[in-house]
Amino acid sequence: MLPEFYQKHLKNQMSLADYIFLKILLHLLQSIKKVSLEKLANALPLPIKFESRRKRIQRFLSLPNITIEKVWFPIIEEILKIYFTREKIIYVAIDRTNWCRINLFMVSIIWDKRAFPVYFSLLPKLGSSNLKEQQRILSKVMPVFK
Repeated sequence: MLPEFYQKHLKNQMSLADYIFLKILLHLLQSIKKVSLEKLANALPLPIKFESRRKRIQRFLSLPNITIEKVWFPIIEEILKIYFTREKIIYVAIDRTNWCRINLFMVSIIWDKRAFPVYFSLLPKLGSSNLKEQQRILSKVMPVFK
């Protein structure tokens, strides 16, 4: 289900119980194909009340070691080592979009004619991002590319 280097990194980042819970959540996401806290809690195979399952998922998602920088960036670095040579040009794309009142800024790499997400940030305002916001977000991402 997960590539070996994902598993190795995630096991190092989390306790065994959290790692197993993550695998269960990933399996549920693949099965029910819905990213909704209520749907996940409803499908979670734990013999506890619905509200307890929902709170368990919320606690897991708010763990301090589950951040983009701690979990995703090392995985991206490993992918870059495996699939990209130092001489190869990496195209970085930035995009700002909004869904209703959610304003999202996304940083991706272009790989095999596809955008592969690297980082995202929720902008605290409606409308386009400005140069300062773009520089702030890109300054978090660019060290990944070394």
